[in-house]
Amino acid sequence: MTQQNSGSNQNRMAVPESKAAMSRFKEEVADELGVPLKEGYNGDLTSAQAGSIGGEMVKKMIMKQEQQMSGK
Repeated sequence: MTQQNSGSNQNRMAVPESKAAMSRFKEEVADELGVPLKEGYNGDLTSAQAGSIGGEMVKKMIMKQEQQMSGK
């Protein structure tokens, strides 16, 4: 049986100490994309805007990991 998300934020950081750095990273990516991300509630963003931030973050993290793995 799968647990349904009851509206509360179930996202947990694997390394809780990284929360501030991830928040800064998200803000930087949003700025690069021109998405008006603000501190606190961002429910007024479109799905496309919110998705573009997360997608770009993942893309950048994968690129960085690939560079590290290749020794660059």
